[in-house]
This record gives sequence, C-alpha cells and structure tokens, in this order.
Amino acid sequence: MILFVFACGSILAQSDLYKEKYRPRFHFSPAKNWTNDPNGLVYFEGAYHLFYQYNPYGNRWGHMSWAHSVSPDLVHWKHLPLAIPEKDSIMIFSGSAVVDKNNTTDFATKAGQIPMVAIYTAHIIPDSSNKENYRQEQHIAYSVDKGRTWTKYAGNPVLDIHKKDFRDPKVFWYDKDKKWIMAVVLPHEHVVQFYSSKSLKKWEHLSDFGPAGDYTNIWECPDLLQVPVEDEPGKKKWVLINSQQTTMQYFVGEFDGTKFINENPPDKIYRPDHGPDYYAAVTYNLPASQQPVLLGWANNWSYANDIPTFPWKSAMALPRVLSLKKTNGEWLLIQKPVDALEKLRTDRAELKNILVANKKELNIKSQQFEMEISFQPAVNSTAGVHLAVGKQNIFVIGYEAASKKLFVDRSGCTNNSFNKNFASLSRYEAFLTHSGGKIKLHIFFDNSIVEVFANDGETVMTTQIFPDENDNSVELFSEGGTTKFESVNLWKMRSSW
Repeated sequence: MILFVFACGSILAQSDLYKEKYRPRFHFSPAKNWTNDPNGLVYFEGAYHLFYQYNPYGNRWGHMSWAHSVSPDLVHWKHLPLAIPEKDSIMIFSGSAVVDKNNTTDFATKAGQIPMVAIYTAHIIPDSSNKENYRQEQHIAYSVDKGRTWTKYAGNPVLDIHKKDFRDPKVFWYDKDKKWIMAVVLPHEHVVQFYSSKSLKKWEHLSDFGPAGDYTNIWECPDLLQVPVEDEPGKKKWVLINSQQTTMQYFVGEFDGTKFINENPPDKIYRPDHGPDYYAAVTYNLPASQQPVLLGWANNWSYANDIPTFPWKSAMALPRVLSLKKTNGEWLLIQKPVDALEKLRTDRAELKNILVANKKELNIKSQQFEMEISFQPAVNSTAGVHLAVGKQNIFVIGYEAASKKLFVDRSGCTNNSFNKNFASLSRYEAFLTHSGGKIKLHIFFDNSIVEVFANDGETVMTTQIFPDENDNSVELFSEGGTTKFESVNLWKMRSSW
C-alpha cells in the first residue's frame, strides 16, 4: 500500500509539470532543475538533438552536465536520460556535437554504426575547496546508438593549451578541405581561435580573430557558419557569432578554411538580439540543404539564478531560421521563428484599420499567444502594444517615430524584487527604420518570455517578465498622435508539451 501511494503521488507530480506559474508552454525548458547554454545542436536521422547545460541536483547553477532532449520539429520535445554527467572533478561545460558519417574517428566498429561525437570543454577543479583553481581543456565523447549512451574518449584531452580559461568549442565539417574546423574562445583575450583536424582527436591551430566589436566583457560560445543571402539563390556568406557575458554580437564576411575576415564596418557592433534575455546562442549542425537554425538561452547572468521559477529554472528562446541581406553596405542577420510553431496556433482573432489615439484594449485575456501587428506610426508618436496588463502591471513594446527606435520596457512590471539587478535592467532599445512607412511586429508571449521579431526579423528582442495570472490584458497604444494599426492578428497558442 505504501508503494502504491508513493507511485500515485509520483504520477500526479509528473502530470502537474509544464502547468506551473510562469512556465513557458511552447519554449523549451527542462522538466525540473537548472539549465543554461544550449549545446551539441545536431540533426541526425529525422531528429533534432538538444543537449544543454544542466544541474541534475538542483535549481541553481552547479554540477554542470549535458542533459539531452530530441524533437522532430524543434517545437515538440522528448526528454532523454542525462547524456554526459559531471564526474571525477570534471564538469561538462559547453560545446557542440557532430555526426561523423565518414567515421574519421574510427569510433564505429560495426557495420551500420554512425558515430555521434560531442566536443566539449572539460572544466577541471582538482580541489573542491578551491573552486577558482581550475583549468579548461577540450574533450570528446562518442555515441554509436543515436546519442542514447555516451563513452568518454580514453585519449582526452584532444586539445589542451594549458590555459585556465579556454572554452566552448563549436565544430563543423569543412567539406572543401575534407577536415573538421573548431572555433573556440580565449575569453579574457577576446579572441576566437580556429583549429582543424582530420580525426577530431588531434588539432592544429590555424588562426585567431579578435579583439573586435564588443570586447567590454569576456567572450564565450563562438559559432562559425554559412548563411544564405536573401533573394540571391546559391549565395552564402560566413557569419561568426559570440557572446559577451550578458549579450551577443555577430560578424559577417568570408572564411577560407584557415582564417575569418570580417566585411562589416569594424567600428559598429551588430547584435542578434537587443533585449536583456538572450545569450549563448549557437546553430544546429544541419545537412547543407537546410537553412541555418539558431537557438539561444533566454536568461541573463545578472539575475539568472534568482528568477522566481520552480521546479525548473531557465528556458531556451524560440529556434530561429537565419538569412542575410545587405542594406546600405552592411550585412544584416535576419531571424525568423521556425514555421513549425504555426502548428500550435488556435482561436485566431483579426482586426483591421484601427485608429488609436491613446489606448485600446483588445478583447483577449491571455499570457500565451502569438501576435502580428502592422501600423503606420504618426509623426513624433510612440506607439505599440502593452502586454500583461493588470491593475499595477504593464509590459511595453513600443516604437518611437522621431528617434526611429524600437524598445521593450518592463519597468512597469511589479514582480521584480527577486534580484536587485532585474529592475535596473528594464528598458532596451534598437534602431529600426520604417519599412515602407510601416512597422511590423511579430510577437510571442509565453507566460514569462516575450520575443519580438520586427520588420520580418531585421531586429529581435527577448525579455523575461513574471506577471501574476490576472495580469493578462492586451492593449494597443499611441502617445503623441493618432496611429493607424492596419492589421492585428492574434492566435492563442497550445502547449507543445
């Protein structure tokens, strides 16, 4: 009887997961415990694999290991057992995964086996009483059963330059020279290093890139990939991405198999996301026929450990399809949510040609929806949409016509006392020009995460908020003039769980 009661309690507890307050329903989050960087993003035999930084023992950062989930479409996920655990004073920090279809590693020993290889940073702490006395090396592990079980390579480390901070390897196959390429960072030097290998086991240094762009904080999580150019079939450019403690940047140019050359203006910083809560984003290793997909962590190290969620902590942002376009001599990264999210749409509401001179409340009460709006901002107006509206709560997505700036502002959100940094990091903005005199916003609100894709993905902003359940009204607004909202489309979104 005791065992039966315990089993029933466990089943009930599991059924309550993904229904908690603040839990995102169509963003990826672990069932419980802490997560941060996405790792090992790879597609293999019909499945998108997501490995991620994970604490198996608690709801704050620590005991870094690789957890594992798979998806057929990047929206619906199935959790798998822990993939690569912390062990023997070695935490498993960020890295990547590849499908070694040519068996360059010789890890496949039977007919039909195709190795999946994880390349990660081993964070080694010899004495647990002195956690600052650590070193970082690049290690590999492999699986011959589609990522279900993993074996750490007996010859680790595969790359060790005897540095305290040396991490986050992103590896891909460079077909032109039939070799593997690794991008890895020296965080404090603000340098991305490039290495090559024929086997994933021995690496040769090729070149360095940096310091460049934003180097006010440490560099992490590099990625180098080819991205297609819009409206120019067959043309691609190389994009180098990295993270800087609480934000990200990208460079666009060429890579010749040895070095990367930036072609954007060197005195300008280009951000993939201008909000407070987007970090450590890297792309999937995909077949060449598929368009690149970027996945990031929807949080901020300034307050990440303290966000008021339980039994999980942190989520991934929505997966984004990437392309490039050239505007005024600058290469811009274009990001759009994956099409598979449209499967979750329900209960569409549509409005057209609405004139707003102050505020207009929409006939919807929700914290879980997708919204597309197009409006013509009046001269010198500030216009947009209010989300999570309640008696004392409001989140603002606005556009200032005079300054041509898109902004998000959570200073009107009341649940912000869980960390002193959260309230101070409230307003974020980005330059955004009119598109034919119009502003187009594609918005996803998922209980505690808001993502805004502006002007067909030219500018993106990701923000966390933690409203009460009753803070669920939605308003259009216009200050300083009358704004015409030409179209408003809104869909409630089903849970992907």
